[in-house]
Amino acid sequence: MSSSPERDNAERAYVRAHLDDLHADLDAWLRIPSISADPAHADDVAASAAWLAGALTRVGFPIVEIWPTPGAPAVYAEWPSADAGAPVALVYGHHDVQPVDPPELWVHPPFEPTVVDGEDGPELHARGAIDDKGNVAFHLLGLRAHLASTGRDTPAVTVKLLIEGEEESGSPHFAALLAERRDRLACDVVVVSDTGMAARDIPSAVVSMRGLADAEITLRGPAIDLHSGSFGGAVPNPLHAMASLLAALHDEQGRVTLPGFYDRVRALTDRERELMARVPFDEKEWLAGPAASRVATGEDGFSTLERVGARPTAEVNGMWGGYTGPGHKTIVPAEAHAKVTFRLVADQRPEDVGPQLRAWVEAHLPDGIEAEVHTPPGGVSPCASDLDSPAMGALLAAIARAWDSEPGDVLYLREGGSGPEADLVDVLGAPLVFLGAGLPTDRIHSPNERVLLEMLYRAAEAAAHLWRELAALPRDTR
Repeated sequence: MSSSPERDNAERAYVRAHLDDLHADLDAWLRIPSISADPAHADDVAASAAWLAGALTRVGFPIVEIWPTPGAPAVYAEWPSADAGAPVALVYGHHDVQPVDPPELWVHPPFEPTVVDGEDGPELHARGAIDDKGNVAFHLLGLRAHLASTGRDTPAVTVKLLIEGEEESGSPHFAALLAERRDRLACDVVVVSDTGMAARDIPSAVVSMRGLADAEITLRGPAIDLHSGSFGGAVPNPLHAMASLLAALHDEQGRVTLPGFYDRVRALTDRERELMARVPFDEKEWLAGPAASRVATGEDGFSTLERVGARPTAEVNGMWGGYTGPGHKTIVPAEAHAKVTFRLVADQRPEDVGPQLRAWVEAHLPDGIEAEVHTPPGGVSPCASDLDSPAMGALLAAIARAWDSEPGDVLYLREGGSGPEADLVDVLGAPLVFLGAGLPTDRIHSPNERVLLEMLYRAAEAAAHLWRELAALPRDTR
């Protein structure tokens, strides 16, 4: 969307005049292969944290610290406002990235940032380009734009950043870090920058993220693999039992069959469904895109957008057992295994899923088959923004200004993925808003991840507006 003279502003002018700084930051940071899931890259994750700490110091943050954890380090920064009673905003993001496998599918090396001319303008290709280094980097430019456009030496709000290093590994130490550093992290609003928007020219904001619970199921039958000629058809086959078990995970209406699974699910209101329906969505185009699926399917009575962003799910992620090598090995296998994950929505709790799954598995076991259900502790809780909070109003105003629109035109998105945002709410007790520059077409977690550079420019401007909008809120509404 092109800017018009009457809508130009000092924040935009500064951002557009300093794009080379953003490009240089990303070119340096994206070259660090900070893959937290691979222990071989532990030094790279530490180097990524050190790079970010140096960049934040260069921007002008007077307080910059690297916080160690039992895993990968997080980066904390704070720039206090000189204004008495100024609100405190905490920006959350992460500096670790996904593995690049399979490397042969990358057109350009994943850690050599490359600018490509795309249909919608220049694109930056690299692992982490948007998830999440791009989403963090635009804040560095946005804060500078805020200071320059307002003539201030300190921000209009106290700005804190917490950029963790283990999000792509499930944030195993994040909740403990929050609890340990609660006093330092106290804030009036949390700004999550690990999401995106509906499309390049559609101003929008994520308002919720789903939770996650995972499990591994093991079924055991005979004590050892058996000759299928001598025992096949006469003893229980764990793989047969697993196939039947997983086939029963959903009913004919596409609903998860675990008893009690829907008891806590908060139903969508008419208003929420209407807001979701406003988001432009071409299902045929969606199916032909990254989904690469022949049909859309799922729970009856809900649209595809509602299924993806606002309804709970159960997915079989993998199933194995017996012999899978070349040729034949005619056996009745001793064991079968499956991995299952559950996406959760408002009011569901991940700790409830394990008991529900164990009870369901036991109820569906055939004679002669034993089951073990492993559900790791923790999980991820769902989270949502208050659509009517003053902080949400400030966010909508900031996004609208950057996209030459009006706050009432900003659309609401529900993110189907999961992250540690609920921990921020639980520990810090602050409202949550989302400001991100990603697009559904950015191939996040896939080969050839990219970011549309124009989205980063707009998001940097929106961040600059956000600090001014939050500072202008009446104190009794914060």
